Amino acid sequence: MTQHSHVLRAGLLAATLGATGIAQADEVRFATPPWPGATVKTEVASQLLERLGYATSVKEASTAIILEALVGGDIDVDMALWRPSQGAMLDPRLESGALVEVAQNIQGARFKLAVPGQAWEAGVHSMADLADHAERFNHSFYGIEPGNVGNEIMQGAIENDAYGLGDWRVVGSSVTGMLSQLEANNDDARWTAFLAWEPHWMNVVYDVHYLKDPEGLWGADSTVSTIANADFLEREPNVAALLEQLVVPIEVQNAWVQAFGREERPLAEVAGEWLDANPDRVGEWLEGITTADGSTPALKAYTNAQLADH
Repeated sequence: MTQHSHVLRAGLLAATLGATGIAQADEVRFATPPWPGATVKTEVASQLLERLGYATSVKEASTAIILEALVGGDIDVDMALWRPSQGAMLDPRLESGALVEVAQNIQGARFKLAVPGQAWEAGVHSMADLADHAERFNHSFYGIEPGNVGNEIMQGAIENDAYGLGDWRVVGSSVTGMLSQLEANNDDARWTAFLAWEPHWMNVVYDVHYLKDPEGLWGADSTVSTIANADFLEREPNVAALLEQLVVPIEVQNAWVQAFGREERPLAEVAGEWLDANPDRVGEWLEGITTADGSTPALKAYTNAQLADH
């Protein structure tokens, strides 16, 4: 799979992200976990900034490593912090003042139990409806890798007999295995209750319906945030303003994940073609922003760079 030249695909240790000192002027150092949606979103931000005269770099690592590097000032920005699932990792670092939660950059993120269209059309709209159709669901929830928080929530529902689901089981697998099960049961005879989240290409390819959860087992609604080093934001207010405005509709990121994660199109191409095709959205993001040297309105500079590239 072709990748942007700035992205490091190997697994990174904390030392890889550390010991780099203060960034050079007008350089923005991103890091991202290895998730397709986060990867494309970061590439989009990088391409925008580069057309405004900034240098950028992107490194890939786990969220735990990224947060430590952000606190240490060795990375500037991460655009992939999920709440509530990762809130406990982030909040102490926000309270210390080392990091700032700049914006919720995805509108409508979700992470909960879902069913396919056939089950939804038959009246399964809530977790409270599952027990009445247990045979069709084979008394099973389908999740991903063992230890995932979604699997644990489903297991907790079973152990506590929530919604009368005490005789169900969790089938842990992988994202590919779970979606293969969904495809295999894509008829009226068998249904699949499965862990789903958005943004993800599953929402483009399959007829996914998220179940209501009256007992609140899945917690608050999911959000995805842009997190940055506090000193960096103070040093680069122009970039800070752009990051605050860079909010992505859920259907847009679903399409990015479909193109990059499922179709395996080159990362730079996915981001660049989308930017070229969506000038109105880009204009909203660049409103009030300037080039890196402050000499030119961002939208004018971006348009000039776009024309030069083509």
